[in-house]
Amino acid sequence: MKFYEFLRGVAVAIIWTINGRITYMNRDKLPKDDNYVLVGPHRTWWDPVWYAVAAYPKHFIFMAKIELFKFKPLAWLIKSAGAFPVDRENVGPSVIKYPVRELKSGQRSLIMFPSGSRHSDDLKSGSLLIARMAGKPIVPAVYQGPVKFSHLFKRHNTTINFGEPIYIDRADKLNAENIAKYTDIMQSAFDKLDDEINPDWHYIDPKRIQKK
Repeated sequence: MKFYEFLRGVAVAIIWTINGRITYMNRDKLPKDDNYVLVGPHRTWWDPVWYAVAAYPKHFIFMAKIELFKFKPLAWLIKSAGAFPVDRENVGPSVIKYPVRELKSGQRSLIMFPSGSRHSDDLKSGSLLIARMAGKPIVPAVYQGPVKFSHLFKRHNTTINFGEPIYIDRADKLNAENIAKYTDIMQSAFDKLDDEINPDWHYIDPKRIQKK
C-alpha cells in the first residue's frame, strides 16, 4: 500500500507537469465506506491513472493485457500499481474470481472499461457480472481531456466527472434483456456526465483519424 501511495505521488507530479490542471466533479458521489467498480469510456491509454488519482484515497486494481507482464521490470511496476494480467485470447475464470474476491474482502476497488478497448463503443457485460457477484455498485465516470500523447504537453485542462452509483439487482439474471437494460443505464450515465462537463465535447478515436 505504501508503494501505491508513492506511485500516486509520482503520477500526480507528472500529470501536473505535462497536462496542467485537473478538475474533479461530483467526487461526493463516490462510496466512502465500501468498494465499487469504477467504469468509464476508454478514451486514452492513461485514463486508468487519471481515474485512480481522481478517486483518491481509494486504492484500485485494474486489468491489463498479459503482454505487458512479459518484461519483468514493467510487470513488477504495474503489479505494484494494482494491475493484474488478462489474456484476451484465452480468458480464464481468474479474470472474474480475482476482482470479485478483492471487492468483497479486500481494501481495493476495481477500475474497468466496459467497452474493453479504446477503439470500441460497444459495452460488454464483464463489469456487470463482477459487480453482481461481488454485491458492489458500479460508479460511472467520464474523462474529457487530451486523447493523443502529443496533446498532453499542450497542457489542456482535463476534467473527470463521477455519477450516481448503479446497483445491480442480485435477483436479475444477466440474460440478454438485463444486460441490455444495465448497459443502457451505463451509457446514459456516460452521456449525462459528458454533457455536464461540456455538451460540445465529442470523443474522436485517434486511430480512426489516422485511417482516413
